[in-house]
Amino acid sequence: MYRAYYGLTFDPFTKEVNTKNFYKSYQFNQGLSRLDFLKQNKGFGLITGEPGAGKSSLLRYFKESLNPNLFKCVYIPLSTLTVMDFYRALCDGLGVEPANKKVTIFKQIQESIFNYATNKNITPIIILDEAQFLKNSVLDDLRIIFNFQMDSKDLAIIVLAGQTNFINQINRSNHEALRQRISVNYHLEGLGANEIKDYIVSRLSAAGCNEPLFADDCFDLLYSMTNGHPREINSICRMCLISAASKENKSITKEDVFNAHKEVSIISN
Repeated sequence: MYRAYYGLTFDPFTKEVNTKNFYKSYQFNQGLSRLDFLKQNKGFGLITGEPGAGKSSLLRYFKESLNPNLFKCVYIPLSTLTVMDFYRALCDGLGVEPANKKVTIFKQIQESIFNYATNKNITPIIILDEAQFLKNSVLDDLRIIFNFQMDSKDLAIIVLAGQTNFINQINRSNHEALRQRISVNYHLEGLGANEIKDYIVSRLSAAGCNEPLFADDCFDLLYSMTNGHPREINSICRMCLISAASKENKSITKEDVFNAHKEVSIISN
């Protein structure tokens, strides 16, 4: 109902946003520049941030921007995996029928990556999302499986993306060898206070609404409520639209934002 009321062609605050309409914040551009560095230099990269800060959106934008003639992207969102599950997921992404034994699958994966990189001139990109759930055994095997030519050459790109606590995990002494291989490390903190208005206006405009729906005093409140995390901003703004449309209001006030925040929040009693 609210889409029709405001003349919107789609939900402006959904995570399913076309890359051409994607809002590129300062933090987003900084993260993307690190991933672009990996495209040129290969190796390991680490992207961290609090829930809702935009990690998955950044990875999705990066993945969709890749030239399939130059890059083979394998995205693994399920990080609660055993080593064998991880190996099989890699095989599936690389188009390899996995064998039964771990040592054989290990060889299959390395041969596939080597074939992509040297014979097809295609760089494999392995993205492991929700990395804070990765078992130590998987992290131990990561540096081994991507070790080529006695660790003298990087043939693939490995992106570890996880919540902030993953930094503590990767800094433990038993993961020192893997940590030393990480050449890119960026922490996403969401939108800046000065970007909230631009973000909301750009999302509404992309959906076909160029009217100033939100009063100017809404934006500072939204930032204080969300710390600039896009997921929370989207939830509150969507609820604002739903509530205002049901009351046939064409503008959204600070009070509407406050009430929407209460409605979408999970409060423990």
